[in-house]
Amino acid sequence: MSELIGEEEIEVWMKRVPEWESDDDSISRVAEYDDFMDAIDFVNGVAEIAEEAQHYPEINVVGTTVTLRLTTDDQGGVTSLDFELAGRIDNLLD
Repeated sequence: MSELIGEEEIEVWMKRVPEWESDDDSISRVAEYDDFMDAIDFVNGVAEIAEEAQHYPEINVVGTTVTLRLTTDDQGGVTSLDFELAGRIDNLLD
């Protein structure tokens, strides 16, 4: 079980995933695509990674924009699991 990461440590972790933003209890990233099917292909890739990790993001699709939000609900905030998944998602986007 991963433990919550404190504010100072979150700043260090955020340097590993600079495209993500941090708020009180989660990290998030927005990805924009040229068409809806590209956005859905990305969501399907995220779903595969999340299933493998057994750690699931909140995914919001509006047209060609995908917003991802990661938090560890049973811990009530951000843990290393969130940053590990964010890094894997970033690899999809590269």
